[in-house]
Amino acid sequence: MKPFILFSLIAVSGAALAAHDPVYVPPTATNAAQILMAPAAPDSASTREELAELHRIEAARTPAQVEQARADEGVETLFIYQSVLGPRFNAAALPLTAALAKHVSNDEGVNSTPGKLAFNRVRPYNVDVTLHPVCKTKTKNDSYPSGHATAGYLGALVLIEMVPEQRDAILARADDYAHNRLICGVHFPSDVVAGKLLAYATHAAMDANPAFQIELAAARAELRHALDLPVGAQP
Repeated sequence: MKPFILFSLIAVSGAALAAHDPVYVPPTATNAAQILMAPAAPDSASTREELAELHRIEAARTPAQVEQARADEGVETLFIYQSVLGPRFNAAALPLTAALAKHVSNDEGVNSTPGKLAFNRVRPYNVDVTLHPVCKTKTKNDSYPSGHATAGYLGALVLIEMVPEQRDAILARADDYAHNRLICGVHFPSDVVAGKLLAYATHAAMDANPAFQIELAAARAELRHALDLPVGAQP
């Protein structure tokens, strides 16, 4: 790809980011409020079961798990997968990959926010004050779907297109990343499930966007070169 073409794509996408607009996937492409099942009511048997599960997780969580969950809370980009791909997978060394990560992260928010607003789900610790969350809390009712879970799985699906050799390890890390929202005590299990479903829907729409495919190809070549992997290999 010619450098000026790629630069133009990044510049246009950057302008979209500044306005909080989609880069690849508008919210109308996923319709989160329509494709996701409504969460259970706060006083329902299903919610009580989920709260009981959160209490079990809370009782069993270790200091190491809490530390990892808190660390994961602060990162919602492709670079949570450095634990899979190693230290060379970092934003400073991979500018094209970092730009792609920023755009993917933007579109996660663009597509998960309408669902959060539509479902208006109360956070579990605000339903059950006997829970003891160990991560950031809020009073806003935006528990469903989990944005972190959506970001983690969406990033995983994009990264698998770049490094398919690490598919299983990437998906395992995505599961751990999503589960850490339950270790934190800030989401219901069904919030995480909804986030995963939304991530797959968003990725399907993203893959159909030619601009995404152009940027993905450039980032893929950059990353595979940095990791000493064959650049021409295809998923």
